[in-house]
Amino acid sequence: MIERRERMFEGVRFAVDRVELAGRGGGHVVREVVVHGGAVTILPIDDRGRIVLIRNARFAVDRTLWELPAGSLERGEDLAVCAARELEEETGYRAQRIEKLCEFYTTPGICTERMHAYLATGLEHVGQNLDENERIEVEPVAVENVLQMMRDNAIEDGKTIATILYWLEFQRPRNT
Repeated sequence: MIERRERMFEGVRFAVDRVELAGRGGGHVVREVVVHGGAVTILPIDDRGRIVLIRNARFAVDRTLWELPAGSLERGEDLAVCAARELEEETGYRAQRIEKLCEFYTTPGICTERMHAYLATGLEHVGQNLDENERIEVEPVAVENVLQMMRDNAIEDGKTIATILYWLEFQRPRNT
């Protein structure tokens, strides 16, 4: 499918490649692709059955969004280790149990990022450890309220919507 690839930009978290694709009619099409090493998102459920959400100031969209905690993988990092690290850094919670839920591409039309979703339970508060550029507030929210937030479009983050709905449909214990 890709006939030629040229690295245009190499950043801290991603790169941008220009690729040349064969067109259907024998011609060529040029596109740019964001090359990303992958990330994790974590669905933390506290001992009261609430989803621990964060309000995260996102400079790219110049808004503060309701989200699940998440972060990019370090090169060679174990997925579950990354999930545990990001959970603690962003929410201040350490989990006794972290288990894989699912994985998906975030924006496959322009980006290679694959998101690995984890469920975190048995939470113990140990304190946040935010990066210098992070502005994150933590708020546990009842599942019913999270669903209403999604209905009202108060939660706009795709990874958060996908992960929560996946858990609700396929993994959530029916008594939660």
